[in-house]
Amino acid sequence: MTTRRALIVEDNREIAALVSLHLRDVQCEADVAHDGKRGLELVSSRRYDLVVLDLMLPEMDGLALCREIRTRPGYVPILMLTAKSSELDRVLGLEMGADDYLVKPFSVRELQARVRALFRRVEALTVPAGAIDADEVIERGALRIETDKRRVSIDGAEVSLTAREFDLLLHFARHPGQVFNRPRLLDQIWGYNHEGYEHTVNSHINRLRAKIERDPSSPRYILTVWGVGYKFSDRLDAGDHSEPASEPRADDTPPEL
Repeated sequence: MTTRRALIVEDNREIAALVSLHLRDVQCEADVAHDGKRGLELVSSRRYDLVVLDLMLPEMDGLALCREIRTRPGYVPILMLTAKSSELDRVLGLEMGADDYLVKPFSVRELQARVRALFRRVEALTVPAGAIDADEVIERGALRIETDKRRVSIDGAEVSLTAREFDLLLHFARHPGQVFNRPRLLDQIWGYNHEGYEHTVNSHINRLRAKIERDPSSPRYILTVWGVGYKFSDRLDAGDHSEPASEPRADDTPPEL
C-alpha cells in the first residue's frame, strides 16, 4: 500500500506526537511543525497528502495558514483540530477551506476514520467514475476547464479559483443538467459530517459565480433550480458565447433544499 505524507501543525507536542503515531496506522508518515510560520515553510517546500492543522497556533494562526494554503496551486485536504467547539469556529474553518473539523478531545478511531474518508474523497476526485482521461478538457460556451492543470479560463483569460471552487465547478461541469441539492454537494465535495453547513455551499457558489459569470445576478453556467438546488447549464456548447434562452434568474438562494 502506498505510504502518504502528512503535515501536522500543532503547538501541543504531546497531541502532535499522538496524531503522528496513529497516522502510521493508516499508512501515513508525518512531519510536524509547532507554530504556523514553520508550518507554512514546510507546506511551501514539499507536497503533502494531508495537513492536520490546529486552530490556535503561535506565530500564525490556523485560519490564516489554512487561507494561505488554499491560495496555492495543488489541492491538499485539511483537517482542523481545535479545542474550540462553537459553531462559529467550525464555520470559519470550513469557509477558509478546511475539509473537516475535529474537536479536542477526540478519539484515535475517529481521527483515523476522518483521515481515511478524506483520502477516499481525494481519490474519487482524482480518478472519477468512468475513468476520465487525465488530460480531459471541458468547454462550455466561453468557459474552458483543463482538469490536469486545474486551470479555468473564460474567453481565454485565466480565472483564479481556490481548490474547493475548482472542485465544485468541475463537479457541475461534468454533469450538465443534473440537479444537486446542498446536502448532496456537501457530501460529494466537502465529505461527510458537514450537516448544518449548507450555507457553505451557497457562499462558494456565490464566489464562483462572481468569478466566472458575466453577470452573476443572471448566471448562465451555474443555475438555481428553485426549491431543489443547483445545476450546470446543459444549453451551452463549446464555442457558444450567446446567452442561454429564457433561463430563470438565479440570484438568490433556493428557498428549500
